[in-house]
Amino acid sequence: MSKYFRINVAGLERDLLVCPLNDKLSIAAFIMLGDSELTERCAEELLKIAPEHDVIITAESKGIPVAHEMARQNGKARYVVARKGLKVYMPNPISVPVNSITTLSSQQLYLGEDEVNLLNGKKVLIVDDVISTGNSLLALEKLVEKAGGIIVGKMAVLAEGDAINRTDIKVLAPLPLLDSEGNPV
Repeated sequence: MSKYFRINVAGLERDLLVCPLNDKLSIAAFIMLGDSELTERCAEELLKIAPEHDVIITAESKGIPVAHEMARQNGKARYVVARKGLKVYMPNPISVPVNSITTLSSQQLYLGEDEVNLLNGKKVLIVDDVISTGNSLLALEKLVEKAGGIIVGKMAVLAEGDAINRTDIKVLAPLPLLDSEGNPV
């Protein structure tokens, strides 16, 4: 089995660790955390194709670097992170359930009152690192709607497997699902 899968995104090559999901299927782990060069380039490329927006939202945690960098490059003062756990500094929270392919159990996404106020009535761009099943994006959509935001677009750095065929989300590159040997399926 191949230990790594090479990908080219935003003009950069990276070797992604191959991680088995079961006996027949594996994924290539795309982790932007800690890779500032990749994060900056991906944010730059996503902004070139992003619709006009007031605020960006992402889910904790792997989408945070690209959302942060997009907000920084775009001159936006704030972006919103939907948290996977309720914190004491989040008064009057709202929440929605989420089931992610990379998380073993069902979770909740939360926004506190301050984040809700930032989204309410604003043009919101949903951003994530990888879209696969679409469950995380769907949860973010529900959370934005619950907060009174207006979704103007959805973006991800990579689309895994069949997600590349979705027409409702803009992505920079495909990320194939892999067989047990680390080869694209």
